[in-house]
Amino acid sequence: MKRRGILNAHLSEVVATLGHTDQLVIADCGLPVPPDVPVVDLALVHGVPTFAQVVAALADELVVQRLTVAEEAVHHNTDALEVLRSAFPEVPLDRVPHEQLKHELPMVRAVVRTGEASPYANVILECGVPF
Repeated sequence: MKRRGILNAHLSEVVATLGHTDQLVIADCGLPVPPDVPVVDLALVHGVPTFAQVVAALADELVVQRLTVAEEAVHHNTDALEVLRSAFPEVPLDRVPHEQLKHELPMVRAVVRTGEASPYANVILECGVPF
């Protein structure tokens, strides 16, 4: 049995296979995911697990070199932005229109679906390297 870290077997496998510049999305429960993109569905009910909980768990496991969020979050979900800035204080944060963020989804390695039910609680994490 693992001593610490991510216990979800599917999510742990996805994290272990990520390489430099690969992208992983943490999504609210409503983000439409293209059919060919793998989904690690953690959602149980609205609000469980939260966006913040999943961000914290992945921040502890991943080297991230860039974040991309919907620019609409600036006005409609400042809490999600604060969660990201707290978890990744040194990482550049790009803002794009929500429609553009959705158009980038076919190129990501996987989407982690949370139970988050607040608007624009989505982020594309671009993996870095620890050296």
